Amino acid sequence: MAVESVPGFSLQPSAQQVALSTNYLTNFDFLNQYLPDLKEEEFERYGNRSIASFLRMVSAEMPTNSDLIKWSEQGRLHVKYTGVTAATYAGTETTNTLTVPSGQANGKLAIRVGQTVMISDEAVASKSNKAIVTDVDLAANTFDVAYYEATQINYAADSTLTVFIYGSEFAKGTNGMQGSLEAQPDIYDNKPIIIKDHYKISGSDMAQIGWIEVETDQGPGYLWYLKSQSETRMRFEDYLETAMIEAVPAVDGSGASDYLQGTAAGAGVADKSGSEGLFYVVNDRGNVFGGGNPTTLDEFDAIIQRLDKQGSIEENAIFSNRQFGFDIDDMLAAQNSYGNGGTSYGLFDNDEQMALNLGFTGFRRGYDFYKTDWKYLNDPTMRGGLVGGAVNGILVPAGSTTVYDQVLGKNATRPFLHVRYRASETEDRKYKTWITGSAGGAATTDLDAMEVNFLSERALCTLGANNFFLFTNA
Repeated sequence: MAVESVPGFSLQPSAQQVALSTNYLTNFDFLNQYLPDLKEEEFERYGNRSIASFLRMVSAEMPTNSDLIKWSEQGRLHVKYTGVTAATYAGTETTNTLTVPSGQANGKLAIRVGQTVMISDEAVASKSNKAIVTDVDLAANTFDVAYYEATQINYAADSTLTVFIYGSEFAKGTNGMQGSLEAQPDIYDNKPIIIKDHYKISGSDMAQIGWIEVETDQGPGYLWYLKSQSETRMRFEDYLETAMIEAVPAVDGSGASDYLQGTAAGAGVADKSGSEGLFYVVNDRGNVFGGGNPTTLDEFDAIIQRLDKQGSIEENAIFSNRQFGFDIDDMLAAQNSYGNGGTSYGLFDNDEQMALNLGFTGFRRGYDFYKTDWKYLNDPTMRGGLVGGAVNGILVPAGSTTVYDQVLGKNATRPFLHVRYRASETEDRKYKTWITGSAGGAATTDLDAMEVNFLSERALCTLGANNFFLFTNA
């Protein structure tokens, strides 16, 4: 048996009052003695329809007064080069010249004379040498080494090597270390995008009052002609979150870039269209688990080993769709030796009236992992209706990190995820709403209607993306 496709859902909900067959009440025959018993209160058949909750739980909001937000993140403290090649591979050398790929060195080798290095074959880890650096050629991206062993290991012809620095050694009575290393932070930026919405109702429709009890974002009320406005507001608040999650930068010369720059009132940094949303950033410079959900401890161990190589954040939250949550529950249940073919996992008191709990809220293996369902990934009108390369969940580190704020010019502690909105002493664009027209109490134009406008200008800053994990089917 399978879950049937009904009841369905409306893919295009009506935000305004229009007489459609799907939402228009036609039974107004008051000559009929058998009048229907009309229930005033709307039944919430989809429950709380809002999908905004993720950023409220894991992020903070703070103002910015610039078109561009810039920050720098610390690079690695230690240096390792991969894909290094040797001048000779015979295995009889006492010295050798090693070349670092230009893409890694860029004329700025972080290796100096007198430092001691570990040299290892990338294909066979047991083949390795220890050596001391005797000369460095920055222009050629090469350095000479003298081995501590009698001879070089017999590397296979054209092997690529991994080299990292582990210390230094100098003879008595020699000068100190020559040269110095400058910190090389990674600098990132993002720009706010302007998000808008609009609701309109004519003055005549406002005069035709037909009361019905509805559920608004401020509680129940009898404001029938503002119901669509309330839903517009709720939808706009959802978009404030989903835009931060799904936004992508527009490629130069793309249709979106040409359109947005062509309609811009002014020039400058703002002409850089689009923004870097959460999924884009994590997919670009974070970690991705593709090909389906991790369902075994071995797969989670691979994730944990990757986290070991990043920030090693102690506590992490997994926001998942329902299937991913089930997969984690089943994986944890399988660790119970009595769970095969039974339902004994978990802690129970053998009470005949107990409710069997078949789910887990988290687990610890190297780090603490807490899981929660993310409504956005389950909603069939949003990500929940996608297949193929769908996103099944995301792992978000808990806590905060320290970065250098390029605008403030000083170190600042920030949550890994935080929203920056445009604001100044005279203009706050975090969440603006205003009414125009000549109805509903407004008297700004001669338009016989009431118009409610919504606007926000914001960007999501994802700090330490290397500590995030995106789970996809791709």
